Amino acid sequence: MMITDVMSTRVTWNTRAKAGIIILVVLPNILGMINIPVAEGFKLHVFQVAIFLAAALYGPAGGLMSGFAGSFYAAFITGNPYLVLGNALLGFCTGLFLRKGLHILLSVWLAFLIQLPWLILTDYYLVGMDARAIGSLVIALFLSNTVWALAAWMLREPAKRYIS
Repeated sequence: MMITDVMSTRVTWNTRAKAGIIILVVLPNILGMINIPVAEGFKLHVFQVAIFLAAALYGPAGGLMSGFAGSFYAAFITGNPYLVLGNALLGFCTGLFLRKGLHILLSVWLAFLIQLPWLILTDYYLVGMDARAIGSLVIALFLSNTVWALAAWMLREPAKRYIS
């Protein structure tokens, strides 16, 4: 697979397709303000749905753009600029695995496995989080990624029809 093929969106760029990518690049910043408490000390993150939908619709380039630009708010609020690159990696890899024909869950889980060393190293050594907090975060992100991957997959066909 050539780099140009990896980074191509395979989308016909009409007004709706352009609006769609803009929305999916901005939306994670808005969704990043929402965390749903599901148990004591555990919150379901919401921002991933836009990243996974961008990856499904626009490929690795769309996932990368959504993960990167869509993480600015969270990076600013948490004081963790490293999550911008981590979420860009998550979006890019999800789009890459989807393009290879893998199921959405497997694509997201593999992308998360690739993102995980970056997340652990930067959160522990550069941000100063303790190991227990990182462990809780990893579990929360894994569960959130799983839920929102399925939601993005259900939204994929209606969104694809909209941008066509």
